[in-house]
Amino acid sequence: MLNRRSLLTTALLTPLAVASPLKAAASTSGVPIRLPRPAGAFVVGTAELHLVDRGREDPFVGGRPRELMVSVWYPARRAAAPAAYLPPLTAEVYAEGAAAALQQPVGTVDWVGARSHAGLMAPALPGRRPVVLFSPGFGVPRGLASISVAELASHGYVVVTVDHTYEAAAVQFPGNRVELQTLPPAPYALRARNTRYDDLRFVLDCLERLARHDNPDAERRRLPAGLADVLDLDRIGAYGHSAGGLSSIDLLVSDPRVRAAIDLDGELGYGYDDPADCPTVAKGTDRPFLLMGSGAIGPGPHDHRTDPSWGLFWDHSSGWKRDLNLPNGRHYSFIDHQALIPWFQRHFTVPQNLIDNTIGTADPGKVLRALGTYVPAFFGQHLCGRPRPVLWRQAMPETVFVG
Repeated sequence: MLNRRSLLTTALLTPLAVASPLKAAASTSGVPIRLPRPAGAFVVGTAELHLVDRGREDPFVGGRPRELMVSVWYPARRAAAPAAYLPPLTAEVYAEGAAAALQQPVGTVDWVGARSHAGLMAPALPGRRPVVLFSPGFGVPRGLASISVAELASHGYVVVTVDHTYEAAAVQFPGNRVELQTLPPAPYALRARNTRYDDLRFVLDCLERLARHDNPDAERRRLPAGLADVLDLDRIGAYGHSAGGLSSIDLLVSDPRVRAAIDLDGELGYGYDDPADCPTVAKGTDRPFLLMGSGAIGPGPHDHRTDPSWGLFWDHSSGWKRDLNLPNGRHYSFIDHQALIPWFQRHFTVPQNLIDNTIGTADPGKVLRALGTYVPAFFGQHLCGRPRPVLWRQAMPETVFVG
């Protein structure tokens, strides 16, 4: 089952009723989306890849190979026209669910016209860069973590974001094909968890192809100039939110290519009645990891003292580890909702229960600053060998060091 936070917030943010066949939509006159600019030294570029694992049947929809859409974010040589925040047909689907959660008519927010702070197909800036995978939470499109991902790329990383097809609300493929969430009969938690793990390993395999100048895109579409030459696959990290956080830790424990990982509020016992039965929890790791949990919904803050799966994994791990908490934040404080919901509040009334259960009372600017500091600092220390004092119990506003 989903964890206690995901059950509530997924129901609020991603109702998936889609009525008519989808088609590309023009921008509306709704509230424009404004995202904070990344603070790092590098201009950011982005491109998408369509990846097909022809050796694996899709575990959600049988009779076809597993397909994924990913985005690659990277330091760019120069600026280019900004890429869409969400692919337009994905944006249409998400707009319907968001409108219901916000209790506003569809079109109140211009999701389709929104743009990111990354230049589409911008040429890559020469230089070998650490590579970090990002996996989103259950049902959430990969673009909903654009603030964090662009921030990390602006600090000199190649960040690869992954849509987990048929689990995500919607995934747009080339040719304006959209695959909507299609879940098997419950219980499907372990199938989803194992599928995510296999997805991320396959993405790493495709990045190895790309680094050999073998274009892994299924349509062999043109790639940004210089992209293949910047991937340093000896320095790979992973991070994710919610289900993506536990997927990142699964990858850290079981794939030797991954050197460090961050779990943003994802319970590691997902899919197991007893977290002690989870192989990742039982094994632990000798590699660095960072846990970042949200504040109280239910019995208390999410940290390794309150979540048995985090506590057991913590005790079974011998390497560098840190546990940080956002006591005033909530489950969706770790992705773009922390900036988007306060922005919407400037234009219309947002339901109080949505605020309470998604971002809480934390100061948005301070949370974004903390995430934009801790995530690059962690990977800077453990992928680049640059010690970061901010990780040594120098708590920033809105954060608490748990251990």
